[in-house]
Amino acid sequence: MRQTIALVDDDRNILTSVSMALEAEGFDVRTYNDGDEALRGLSQKPVDLAVLDIKMPRLNGMELLAKLRQNTSMPVIFLTSKDEEVDELMGLRMGADDYIRKPFSQRLLVERIRALLRRNDAANSSEEEEGGQTLVRGELVLDSARHSCTWKGKEVNLTVTEFLLVKALAQRPGHVKNRDQLMDSAYGESIYVDDRTIDSHIKRLRKKFKETDPDFSQIETLYGIGYRYKE
Repeated sequence: MRQTIALVDDDRNILTSVSMALEAEGFDVRTYNDGDEALRGLSQKPVDLAVLDIKMPRLNGMELLAKLRQNTSMPVIFLTSKDEEVDELMGLRMGADDYIRKPFSQRLLVERIRALLRRNDAANSSEEEEGGQTLVRGELVLDSARHSCTWKGKEVNLTVTEFLLVKALAQRPGHVKNRDQLMDSAYGESIYVDDRTIDSHIKRLRKKFKETDPDFSQIETLYGIGYRYKE
């Protein structure tokens, strides 16, 4: 079954060239010129993955992502300019899975898209093989089959990346996971992200849990080493 990618950018040249490259790779592609148009379209017809430009009129990429994350955990890749480092970090903290700087190689973008889709397919296959196994660690309950996370009985809405990070940490409480191990757990071995990407995801995870429970402190940082889930 062909997977569908959404491209959202106000640069028509990028929309045309990238959509042609993705279609040549066997994807269905839907393009949008601005965030407002994309929000309406994606709310009505979800896609498998979205590529969002950060700087757009009417509704920028981060505003669009915030609205999309209310209803979907689909993978999202940000397109950013070289001078938008702050925006990159903010985007990751808001729930983006990856980012690519402009000008970019179309081949690189295709590879990142395929890697994130493979990761999601692998996660879904693993969940089916496990028969919907539920992981319980004290007040934490992770239901892989339903992509559901609860803390003290309250739902915590997580993206796929965030869910996989919590699962990787909670599977072995007390054991330290360095950033490379967490990258492999969340992204697979075929895709590289830098350390600050993992750090940004962890910060967002903590924020989400603290919104549910201000006393949440289960994810510990061991400076210079990595992270662990408190026993």
